[in-house]
Amino acid sequence: MLDLDDFLPYRLNVLAKRVSRELARRYEEQFGISIPEWRVMAILGREQPLSSNDIVERSAMDKAKVSRAVTSLAEAGLLSRDTHPSDQRLLRLSFTPKGRALYERIAPLALEWQQRWLNCLNEAELDQFKALSAKLEGQLEQLARDVL
Repeated sequence: MLDLDDFLPYRLNVLAKRVSRELARRYEEQFGISIPEWRVMAILGREQPLSSNDIVERSAMDKAKVSRAVTSLAEAGLLSRDTHPSDQRLLRLSFTPKGRALYERIAPLALEWQQRWLNCLNEAELDQFKALSAKLEGQLEQLARDVL
């Protein structure tokens, strides 16, 4: 019999949703942006310009969710959309000055929240969690290849 309390995919999903819900509350209250919008901004904060397809690949969000987030951020004046020089069908997304300023305000708060959340783990536990997470992600990639 399947016991959800012992079924790791279920537990990880619940944990991820609880973390996202907590962050969403903070981002929406303080900055007026949603979690998908923040994910797009976080990815662009690391590397830009990128296309929406690049963001889909890096975020594991579906294309429609990324598209809605990009549209909303662009309408708010936080992102610019420029035509890709080698493929006119693609748009390159970058921060506007207003978007960069918002990212620079949110990023330190996100890191601070993460630190407060993870302070229940000692350094060895956190290192082990990161290593195990990476190992499980690698195994997922292997399982996906095995199906093909």
